[in-house]
Amino acid sequence: MDYTIILQALWLILPAYIANGSAVLVGGGSPIDFGKNWQDGKRILGDGKTWRGLFAGAFVGMTCGFGLAVVAKYAAMSDFAFLGLSDFEGFPLMILIIFSLCFGALLGDIVESFFKRRIGRERGEDWIPFDQLDFVIGALLLCLFVSWILQLFTSENWFFKSFSIWHILVIVILTPFFHIFANFVNRRIKSRSNKA
Repeated sequence: MDYTIILQALWLILPAYIANGSAVLVGGGSPIDFGKNWQDGKRILGDGKTWRGLFAGAFVGMTCGFGLAVVAKYAAMSDFAFLGLSDFEGFPLMILIIFSLCFGALLGDIVESFFKRRIGRERGEDWIPFDQLDFVIGALLLCLFVSWILQLFTSENWFFKSFSIWHILVIVILTPFFHIFANFVNRRIKSRSNKA
């Protein structure tokens, strides 16, 4: 496998990564489930899924995506054109494509949280591999759906043009390692701050 495939895959999914991580950092406030319980007596989602995290996380991820689109435009006109970095279809379609990646990532995380509560897993408790892949699957599925809609107005499907099976395999294989490493670093930082 060519290293450019790995770079392209990470480039394409980076807005979703940023949205997912930012939702944790900028979250807080009113929970999406408003503190309500499901029919089983357990919280629908829990305090970790908040409206602020949803919208602010999506906004930060989209801002990153717009920045990547600009960089890709310049890269395509430079010596780095061989990398084949996506500009997410350029303006204005990139708004919907990047939105679908970011919002899809957060929706995937919310859906996973719902099922996590149903089986009795607590907030912060590991549920491998679902904790690691929920946001990626959500991002890819919503992006695929939006690409189908956009195909009605364009000549081709952006998702299938941009994501090969190799890109998707790279994302699915590498994401759990990134996620586990990020959680490890986060826990170390929290433990150090609690000792201080």
